[in-house]
Amino acid sequence: MYRNVCCVVAFVMAAAPASAQDADISKLREEVRQLQQQVEQLEKRLQEAESKAGKTPEAAVPPQPAVAPAGTRTGSSAFNPDISLILQGTAARSSQDPDTYQITGFAPSGGEVNPAPRGFSLGESELILSGNVDPYFRGQLVAALTPENEIEVEEAFFQTLALGRGFTLKGGRFLSGIGYQNEIHQHVWDFQDAPLPYKAFLGGKFNDDGIQLRWLAPTELFLELGAEFGSGRLFPATNNNKNGANAWSVFGHVGGDIGASMAWRAGLSYLEASPQDRAFADGNSIQSFSGESKLWVADFILKWAPNGNASVTNLKLQGEYFQRKESGSLTFNDTFADAYSSKQSGWYAQAVYQFMPRWRAGYRYDRLDHGTVDNGIVTSGVGPTAADFPLLLTDYNPTRNTAMVDWSPTEFSRLRLQYAQDKSRVDLTDNQLLLQYIMSLGAHGAHGF
Repeated sequence: MYRNVCCVVAFVMAAAPASAQDADISKLREEVRQLQQQVEQLEKRLQEAESKAGKTPEAAVPPQPAVAPAGTRTGSSAFNPDISLILQGTAARSSQDPDTYQITGFAPSGGEVNPAPRGFSLGESELILSGNVDPYFRGQLVAALTPENEIEVEEAFFQTLALGRGFTLKGGRFLSGIGYQNEIHQHVWDFQDAPLPYKAFLGGKFNDDGIQLRWLAPTELFLELGAEFGSGRLFPATNNNKNGANAWSVFGHVGGDIGASMAWRAGLSYLEASPQDRAFADGNSIQSFSGESKLWVADFILKWAPNGNASVTNLKLQGEYFQRKESGSLTFNDTFADAYSSKQSGWYAQAVYQFMPRWRAGYRYDRLDHGTVDNGIVTSGVGPTAADFPLLLTDYNPTRNTAMVDWSPTEFSRLRLQYAQDKSRVDLTDNQLLLQYIMSLGAHGAHGF
């Protein structure tokens, strides 16, 4: 310790300017001398205390453990993933029967697109396990526990941590990166249900089994490109039991900041699938489509928070536009078959404003355009007529208006009141009112932009 003090003295003397006044130097020397005396007194007291305790004056310092590599878990958590549980439920009232829900002009997707059941209902509970496998990979499992006492795997994937050069590889089952909302889990949505375009074109959401490659550009402006190849197990595709990919997609996102209070992101995505015998009910008939389905999605998001502080007030504007083209053949009751093609579109726009801490209000408008449909079975004039296709052959354009207000006592709980005027079904207006709860238990990762 005495040598350390001497080093301090040498450093102080060397650091003093050559032109320093003699009085200042003398003052510094006197302070150093006093410090030396204090150190000597402390060392003497330490030796006396160690002698009484039976210890040697210079105790060995135990070696320090090596620092674990980045991404490696240590201690009791080395083999334990982070676990979280999401609990959801609703109390709903609607003027039309949710069990007969269909979107006029669009083939049913078979996905979870119906409004919330009437009365009290348990929503999907999500069990999430995630963690780093080693310094090179991480894994995540999202299991949906349905009200029907079934377990569905929503996501189960691995993801690279050290691929380098801005690349990330993901494999397994995962929510596709197309669009904006598709990759966001339902409990994080700003409204209880998905927008109409997601219901009509993706069955609510698109999660596939396959691989995904992303590249993040090393630029100040956020730029991300990605590609996916999958089995096409869900709408708009079908599982064709063949080798290779039955659905593939590409997407790109760009974004940045506008000053200290605003941030934005825009994206363009493309999804192509090859469904075979994609069956659905239309009136009293069973129809099936085989061919190609091509979907474009454009998205834009703008966020505002005063000086970047979103804790008091903030505003989020979000919108997406969908356009789908399908071409192939349509079969009617396994009896008639002919060429079929369609070009349809839809969009939604929403705004959510936090007007005071913990309280938000939002409004969303959805619209679908039935577009143009060419049904060879009808135009041939030798079989069923347009009246036999009440769902597909229509001039009706579904719309919906939704308003909500929610309260979040903490980041782990939320209560939401939502009202919707749903005109998805021709000549019917469904007034829907619901109260929703969302509770989060355990560790939960940060959400995306």
